[in-house]
Amino acid sequence: MSWILVIVAGLFEIAWAIGLKQSHGFTRPAISVLTVALMIVSFVLLSLGMKSLPAGTAYAVWTGIGAIGTALLGIIYLGEPANAGRVGALLLIAIGIIGLRLASAE
Repeated sequence: MSWILVIVAGLFEIAWAIGLKQSHGFTRPAISVLTVALMIVSFVLLSLGMKSLPAGTAYAVWTGIGAIGTALLGIIYLGEPANAGRVGALLLIAIGIIGLRLASAE
């Protein structure tokens, strides 16, 4: 269950990161409020997942999911560049996440 919480927290991290971009520096009130709410949900889920997972592993997986998801959505929906260096770096992050998960005791 802890892994599910961390994964869902990572998905919320993707949502709030995209919301942060769309809030235009918190100048768009509705999107800003939604972004802060998504942040809170993400942190709460992460903290619940950390109850039984190593903090470093849970945090790294959470940030990795957020980084990969946000970068992919940036490429797909925001027109950000998708060059070999970026894609390669995202693959390395994914390999790190998988390695941490496999090395975890739960």
